[in-house]
Amino acid sequence: MADDCLDGLTVMARWEARAAALKVRLAATYLQAADALAPPAVALHDNMGQEMAVTAEIACALTVSEQTAGAFLGDCLALTKTLPLTLAALTAGTISWAHARIMVDETTSLDPAGAAALEAHFLDPAAPNPARGCPAGELVPGRFRAKARTWRERHHRESIEQRHARCAADRRVEFRPDTDGMAWFSAYLPADTAAGIWERTTAAARALQGPDEERTLTQLRADIAATWLLTTGATSNNGTTGAGGEGAVCGDAVGGGVPSPRAQVLITVPVLSLLGAGQEPAMLDGYGPIPPSMARRLITDGAGSFHRVLIDPRDGAPLEIGRTSYRLTKAQRHWLMLRDGRCPFPGCNNHSLDNEADHLLAWADGGTTGITNLGQPCRKHHKLKHNSAWTPAGASKTAPPGWTSPSGRNYPSEQQDWEPPHWPDDWPDSGSESDTGTATGMDLDTGTGMDSPPGVDPDVDLDFDTGLPPDPGPNPEQEQELPADPLPDWYLSTAGQPSPTADTAAPNWPETLNDPLRKAS
Repeated sequence: MADDCLDGLTVMARWEARAAALKVRLAATYLQAADALAPPAVALHDNMGQEMAVTAEIACALTVSEQTAGAFLGDCLALTKTLPLTLAALTAGTISWAHARIMVDETTSLDPAGAAALEAHFLDPAAPNPARGCPAGELVPGRFRAKARTWRERHHRESIEQRHARCAADRRVEFRPDTDGMAWFSAYLPADTAAGIWERTTAAARALQGPDEERTLTQLRADIAATWLLTTGATSNNGTTGAGGEGAVCGDAVGGGVPSPRAQVLITVPVLSLLGAGQEPAMLDGYGPIPPSMARRLITDGAGSFHRVLIDPRDGAPLEIGRTSYRLTKAQRHWLMLRDGRCPFPGCNNHSLDNEADHLLAWADGGTTGITNLGQPCRKHHKLKHNSAWTPAGASKTAPPGWTSPSGRNYPSEQQDWEPPHWPDDWPDSGSESDTGTATGMDLDTGTGMDSPPGVDPDVDLDFDTGLPPDPGPNPEQEQELPADPLPDWYLSTAGQPSPTADTAAPNWPETLNDPLRKAS
């Protein structure tokens, strides 16, 4: 009976998608018919009047507002005219209406060729570089939007540097009243600043958790943020804070006087972007694509607990994980953060810094501490694993584990979409050894900017597994170390001086929190 109910829900989801596709086709056909029957427009207001009349008719037919009807008609036009693969998938029931809407949103600013390429990447298995992991329709809409946004940022006809510079001018703080004596306070900020604030707030909230703390992590984040904003010193004329302000940030001021934050995150940087020779976006853990200039600034100025990951300029695979933290790190945990990106449970968006390393097969049952037997579920899904029949399995060194439900259904993992970066138009022919050496002053045959290590053929891509630590064997607590950094002087390519000493110093956390919002015990 339980299996029949799940099967029925799956069938109903497909029917709902097919009904949405039929609704799109009916609305598009009505638009064509109304346009054909309308009298020729003599002036501009005639066209506007016709559009308003059609929108009002659809709004009344669907019992929605005219604004909602207008947005729906825009989606219908996009799906029927520029997104045929998306409409076909919706008709087949392999994606939902929410997935189709995301595809419309992410292709709005792309040209027809870019929109077609994005569609093919996610919906055409025969595409040159199809998406890895589970199909688009098996991703929850939020995760599908994140992957589609990442692809869009990489392939947009306008560089991410230009778009970021334009949007950064719109940064702001907003206040919105809500019901029951509550309100929303939000900020629109550059990604590195927002990520630094979030990570610092989360770390402080984690530090306050304990057996005597009754507040949840979410409540602690809100209370800590409010406490810091309401109890720090007065704001100076340039937008920086007085007492307590230096504990939050470090480095030179950027973007309206806001310094680079200390972000305890992984950041994946294409080698050419790190050298300033390419415009490929970097990937900020927990957020997504960021401009290469922001990545270079974080590396040289910002992050004391910051772990750099370089990307091979030929195939997009990770080369190594840098060790620039102020404290000793566990290389295996860093590799899990890179491999998974977030909790691997289907639909979970809890990113890697909040998650817990876990043996897929328990150590007591013979499981090893190798990468293929490790996952990093969030606390909620870690508890789910140990308190129910949900079981993770199938991890590899390059893909997180999928999950098997108590009913026996298998849900594949979401995987990172590594892809070769775009070479700059003015970059020398990669096949010309002399040209490459002349232009860069270094050997790029191995993709690391250094001579080939012994025993490695420079004409063959480095094995993706070469940077992974070995299985530790019988000692589950053994610390793992990666090979020596192949680019020890990486920062000299992006800064005119050595890396600041702040990169190796412990973060300057605020003093003991005097929380005015906590109830007196």
